Parts: sequence; C-alpha cells; structure tokens
Amino acid sequence: MKQILLGPLNLQEDTLFSYIRENVKDYLHAHWGEEECQEDVSLLRKQAEEDSHLDGAVLIPPRSDGADDTEQMIQAVVDNVCWQMALDRKTPALKQLQGHIWRAAFAAGTVKAEFFEDVVPAIRKWRQAGMKVYVYSSGSVEAQKLLFGYSTEGDILELFDGHFDTKIGHKIESESYRRIATSIGCSPNNILFLTDVTREANAAEEADVHVAVVVRPGNAGLTDDEKSYFNLITSFNELFLPSST
Repeated sequence: MKQILLGPLNLQEDTLFSYIRENVKDYLHAHWGEEECQEDVSLLRKQAEEDSHLDGAVLIPPRSDGADDTEQMIQAVVDNVCWQMALDRKTPALKQLQGHIWRAAFAAGTVKAEFFEDVVPAIRKWRQAGMKVYVYSSGSVEAQKLLFGYSTEGDILELFDGHFDTKIGHKIESESYRRIATSIGCSPNNILFLTDVTREANAAEEADVHVAVVVRPGNAGLTDDEKSYFNLITSFNELFLPSST
C-alpha cells in the first residue's frame, strides 16, 4: 500500500464543536451583513426546508430588514445549527458555516485544532517511508486546511498530499472511493482507508480499498460482529505498513 486515506481528522473534537455551539450566535451578529454569511444562511435555510419532515427540525424564516426579524432569524439559525449538531449531522450547509466560524477563531488565535498525540508522528513516519497521505472528510476542504494549518502542532499542511470532501461523493458510497483512487492515480487496492465509521468502512471495502477502523474515545460503539469483522486499531502506532520504496 502506497497511499493512506484518513477518514476522520483524528481531532480532540470536543473543544472545536463546543466552540461552535457557544459562539455561533456571536459570529452571526458580527458577520450578518457580509455576503458570505448570508450565503451560509441561505444554504442552511434550504437544508431546513428539505428537513422539514424530520422531528424537531428548525425552519429559518426568509430574510427581512427589520431589527426584530433579524434577531428572530439569527436565533432560528442558532437553533437549527444546534439541532443538526445534536444529531451529528454532516450536511454541507452545516459544515460550511462551521468552517467559517473556525476560520475566524483560528485567525484570531482563539482556538487551535488538537490531534490525538499519535497522529502527527505517525503521519511523518509514513511519509518518510515514501507513502502519500490524503484526507477524506465530511468537512469541507477549506475547513480541513484550516484545521491542519492552525493546530497545536503548528501548520502541518505540508504533511498531506491532497484533500477530499463530499464534493467527490458521500463517504458511505463505494463509488466515492473509486473516484478518489482515480484522482490520485492508483488502484483502489493500493489505498488504506482509516475511519471510525463502519458504514464508511463497508463502502470502501466494496470499492476494493483496504480498511482499518480507528477506535477513539467518544466514538460510536461497535457491535460484536463489527469488532470481529474489521481490523481495529486504537492508535496509528498500531499500523505496521510496508515501505513503498
């Protein structure tokens, strides 16, 4: 295997997602008049309309110039974001707003991405062995680059050979992994995909991609069948990969 494809970003995620919940309202107030923010809200509004049949879904009213209406709309966006996050949804609209909130926080030095301690040393080791490392995340490519550019380890973007998000396809669809293989110029069976989601692991295997399921604190539990079927690791240090040279 010459290519490593990281599914989860292997972050200590509590701080980052707590920051979104605690600061989304302040961010919206600060950036409400900006075109980018309104584009984010429009995407969330459209997503909310598609979700209207779901229990607890929060609709976002159309834009209005009245101060009271604006406050009502901002609160609806906040409630919608918190509802989606509580369900661990990964819609493009949610991910886009999250990425923009993190961008502002990273630029201000308010928050940094913190990875599990085994992640960065392992990636450096793989690269020294001649392997290429890519990221495939439900978070946008923009958000990925922010996380790796503003981390507690410093700017580590140079460790990655490419980034993929759901624009190439959803992570539970096997065709997505075939497209990635084509994009990076190798056969699927030359890729090892590391993920913490078994539905993604199944999709990757269907595309003839090798898989290891990463078990981290806070991850969803695995069934007994999943534990016996998949190759499980709790640290990147448990991977023993052949050199590509």
